[in-house]
Amino acid sequence: MLDTLGSRQKELLQLLLKDKAGLTVDELSARLAVTRNAVRQHLAALENDGLLEKGQTRPSGGRPEQLYMLSDKGRECFPRHYSWFAQLLLESVQQESGAAGLGDRLEAMGAKVGAQLRAQHPQLASAEEKVAKLAQIMEELGYSARSVDAAGAQPLIVADNCVFHHLAVGNPEVCRFDLALMSAFTGSAIEHQECMARNGQACRFKFTQGGAKTERPSAAMMMDPMSPSGAVP
Repeated sequence: MLDTLGSRQKELLQLLLKDKAGLTVDELSARLAVTRNAVRQHLAALENDGLLEKGQTRPSGGRPEQLYMLSDKGRECFPRHYSWFAQLLLESVQQESGAAGLGDRLEAMGAKVGAQLRAQHPQLASAEEKVAKLAQIMEELGYSARSVDAAGAQPLIVADNCVFHHLAVGNPEVCRFDLALMSAFTGSAIEHQECMARNGQACRFKFTQGGAKTERPSAAMMMDPMSPSGAVP
């Protein structure tokens, strides 16, 4: 996100990052060496993008001064190393419990999250409704997912982005989290037909009613990222 901003807007956000209590228009004008009107224009644009928000007002000799501060979205624009930290956690669990133990824990976590999400949508009845809602939730989470309706066939979800891709490449057990979540949410068995972490073009999931059992990619596919994905059109 920072790459799309102008140099002044980046500098403004960096000032707010350093001053957590917020800054006024006058303070930003002095530190950026620009006019108050220019500051107000930058603030309006950044607030419109959801990168900052109005904080409290500060008493002054006259009219109270409005403070501006970073929003949660604005803070997320700056570098984060979640994947590095997550990798450390996975390695720690795997050292203690082995690959199978790591996979079991991730599966249990996915099933818990799936059940929690399902409880928020008690109105869903048919398999198609559940899969469509799940695709919408995945889209909101960043998977770039869509449900695919095939006449006379079981419903599918195709995801063009894997939010855990870097982790899943080195730790195929991570996929068990997604599969368990999907199974718990829909009450379906999940066939993982294609996986981007295993050299697929997308992640493709087939939903079959009649039991919460998942079918993961074959052992050969899990061990060799360069093997054919075995995708089913």
